Amino acid sequence: MNVDTGLDKVHQRFVLHWGEMGARWGVNRTVAQVHALLLLAPRPLHAEEIASLLGVARSNVSTSLRELQAWGIVRLVHVMGDRRDHFEGLQDTWELFRTIAIERKRREMDPTLAVLRECIAEAEEARKRDPHVEGRLRELLGFFEATTGWFDRLRALPVPALARLASMGDRALRLLGVGAPDEATEGKGGRKA
Repeated sequence: MNVDTGLDKVHQRFVLHWGEMGARWGVNRTVAQVHALLLLAPRPLHAEEIASLLGVARSNVSTSLRELQAWGIVRLVHVMGDRRDHFEGLQDTWELFRTIAIERKRREMDPTLAVLRECIAEAEEARKRDPHVEGRLRELLGFFEATTGWFDRLRALPVPALARLASMGDRALRLLGVGAPDEATEGKGGRKA
């Protein structure tokens, strides 16, 4: 990134990092950088501003904005007195990550479930069945069905309930009897001090 883009050091650092993380998550680096810029922007930005601030080609910004809109995490807005299209990112952090999770499930988990079901059906119809392969496929299908079912229940929760659940941390695990012992019981034979 060009140091003279007009972004301060904090913005530059976050935008660069978000771009690196995006690349690790399988998202184009520029797409992630445009998203980072819009996450921090105090107002909607037009494509020329985004291109200038990031030091990237306008065409690259347009492509990135289309991808972010397809994910549902950036939206087009209009600004009074300006005919250009402006864009803003989802501002609610919980809603942002819920939207990303829903889209990742749709793009990654749902096709995997479909293929697993098709493979199991084909294995059942095969003249020469392989019980090992069929068993592994059923095990994978069970895992994916359980996790997507759990995800569907979580995504139906309102944001305040999700935030409360997440803040419970180890307390929720202890209620299930699977959490690590808390610091007060650790090293005391499992009894509270």
